[in-house]
Amino acid sequence: MHKLMIFLVVLAGILAIWSAPGIAADRHNGRAIYELHCIGCHGEFGQPADPTIPSFANGDGLFRMDSELLERIRSGNQVMPAFRGLLSDQEIRDVISYLRTL
Repeated sequence: MHKLMIFLVVLAGILAIWSAPGIAADRHNGRAIYELHCIGCHGEFGQPADPTIPSFANGDGLFRMDSELLERIRSGNQVMPAFRGLLSDQEIRDVISYLRTL
């Protein structure tokens, strides 16, 4: 009987995790984060003054999967700083959600 109870508790936990919806991104929080960390280079509404910087207003760089964008923002590149350790993955997802509205 004890083993059956343990099995049922474990099974219930697995089913709860498996059926739980993903964490939704908060585009309003993403906008606040964008305005704090990104607007200086990428410009208001995703329109940078420097043509060498991706314009999110016309979709530059946004035709990628969220997971790929998340890793790019975490790691940075030659010019853009890495945000790993500064922003959580959820905050980066929020920014990506905001970028997709531009």
